[in-house]
Amino acid sequence: MKITDILSRDLILPKLEAKTKAEVLGELAKALASKHPEIDLDDLTAVLGERERLGSTAIGDGIAIPHGKLRGVTRIIGAFGRHREGVDFESLDGNPSQLFFVLVAPEDSASLHLKALARVSRLLKDNSFRDKLLSAEAEDELFRLIKDEDAKY
Repeated sequence: MKITDILSRDLILPKLEAKTKAEVLGELAKALASKHPEIDLDDLTAVLGERERLGSTAIGDGIAIPHGKLRGVTRIIGAFGRHREGVDFESLDGNPSQLFFVLVAPEDSASLHLKALARVSRLLKDNSFRDKLLSAEAEDELFRLIKDEDAKY
């Protein structure tokens, strides 16, 4: 599985405007729902919010990977967002989250969902790669960086 199987260039959001965790989830959910007509925005927002209530998906180092399973989705899809200032996402390390990769999987997927989470986590754990993502200017550059880094694995 490659990240580019999950993420398309038009679901790269380089300038998230949200100020709170709930607003970040809403902004990412809205982007996904706008590109995938099978997704109901309210359902996706509820699924992502419910997952966050179980425990924050912010894993530290400025990274959050909100995720959930949704009826009607036939394959794993995702969106990437960046917030240069950072948002309090109740991270394990207490620091604001700046890089967000949301994953939405079909209700009946278990192993693929976990593989996608592991792949995104491994990709974003590299300090120099995160720095490149934070300094990139446009969607195209962000997409190219993600694609090139993903090709290494």
